[in-house]
Amino acid sequence: MATNKLAAAQRPSGIAYLIGRLDRMLSRKIRERVAAHGLTAAQYTALSVFRAYGHMSNAQLAERSLISPQSANEMVNVMVSKGWIARQADAVQGRVIPIGLTDAGLALMAQCDQAVAGIEAEMLAELSDEEVDALQTRLKGLVRVLKEKPARKRRRAV
Repeated sequence: MATNKLAAAQRPSGIAYLIGRLDRMLSRKIRERVAAHGLTAAQYTALSVFRAYGHMSNAQLAERSLISPQSANEMVNVMVSKGWIARQADAVQGRVIPIGLTDAGLALMAQCDQAVAGIEAEMLAELSDEEVDALQTRLKGLVRVLKEKPARKRRRAV
């Protein structure tokens, strides 16, 4: 495993702050762009998850969409009522409900994907293809590291 000067640092480097700022800025831009198509950012994320995975439990959808299970259930109901997704009730297996995007949902996703791709293109314009690939690989690695290492619990002083 690679080591660097940050591994032994006693104070934060500011990288977490920068990633947080970037996250907030991206979230705002994505909210604005998908809102122009009648979606919330959470709905866009959920539609993306359904397109990628199709079959999942409400808890899995919530985790992958970064929302609570109750919110996921409510959002699914709204998206079904708008005709963006359809449940395949005859294929229910336990808590997993196969859900697929309808033609309307796929058309909506195509429009939103184009808008979000524009944000990414704007943000990454100064990077080469190789740098973009390296950045994506490193970011995935950072997510994996934090996901694999649970935070240590502090003991409370009594």
